[in-house]
Amino acid sequence: MAYSLDDFCGDVREILSERDDHDGRQEVRRKLEVLLGDPGFRAAYLDSDEDGMAQIYEDPDLRFCVLTYNMAAAHSSPPHDHGESWAVYGQALGHTDMTIWSQPDDGKRIAPTRTFRLEAGQAGLFDVREIHSISYCHGAKFVRVTGVDMRALSRGARGARPSQGSDEPRRVFDPETGEVHEVASVGTSRK
Repeated sequence: MAYSLDDFCGDVREILSERDDHDGRQEVRRKLEVLLGDPGFRAAYLDSDEDGMAQIYEDPDLRFCVLTYNMAAAHSSPPHDHGESWAVYGQALGHTDMTIWSQPDDGKRIAPTRTFRLEAGQAGLFDVREIHSISYCHGAKFVRVTGVDMRALSRGARGARPSQGSDEPRRVFDPETGEVHEVASVGTSRK
């Protein structure tokens, strides 16, 4: 049975309306795995050869976003968080290595605590303020669902629901020096 982007967004809306917490976001992760298995969704949104990121949905009420990524070159991100938002990554093609980092109570240097690989059809959750890094291969295609439009968040958007982070900055960490920087969202948009 087909499972469209509309089906997915309707399910996410229902889930987050009832439970915008860790368990609800895990359910969003499971629904994303179902969406990744739909050939119609893949053909419509992931079969392009155009490099970069495209936002394909933003919920007008709950403000969660669905983005697709088609990345021609391999890339590794530094450890970072999404402020008071969360992100669910779903792999469509290739693989992405995901690392979760911990920050000691003294706020000094972070350290990797868990690494796992997302293969095609799998999804992973990075919850609010969870420090993570990703490293994807050449030709990777994936979907990311975020609690808010991270571009708006980086511009200081107001009016988000408290769990979606309207006031807390995103942070990027240097594991070697322990330095922390507040940043804007990154990504190459495609239309």
